[in-house]
Amino acid sequence: MKCTVVILLGLFLAGCEPAKVDTAAETAAVNAVLDSYMQAVVNEDMEAYSENVAHDAAMVNFGGFGDPISGWAALQDVMEQQNAALSETHIEVRDLDIHVSPDGKLAWATCLWTLTAKMGEDPITLSLRCTWVLEKRADKWVIVHFHKSMAAG
Repeated sequence: MKCTVVILLGLFLAGCEPAKVDTAAETAAVNAVLDSYMQAVVNEDMEAYSENVAHDAAMVNFGGFGDPISGWAALQDVMEQQNAALSETHIEVRDLDIHVSPDGKLAWATCLWTLTAKMGEDPITLSLRCTWVLEKRADKWVIVHFHKSMAAG
């Protein structure tokens, strides 16, 4: 009887141990979302953009300049305005660094973007510092916050 109780207790305690997170796989999945997001910006693909970003009303994001972007509807509007204003967009990504939380439910990343495009006939180049926060929802990573800024000076 004592052996049975000890074995059952051991099995119970082992079952309570949190599942191990495959950090490499989750990092690759986050990288894929960020790459898909960037491609959606380059291709002006609002459907793909929408798939990578949470549609939370309380979400607040920061673009390279301007006011905070509050909620999905405002973000969608900003991106549609950007798509109308820019053409021939290209993004070079450097120094991407992704971190996944130990429980595998939250990730954050930083990188540098060089965004080139045309605004009308005028070429533009923006050097942006990017920070991303992603949350795993129903086995899918989505961006729940981003902050892009330009270096002062």
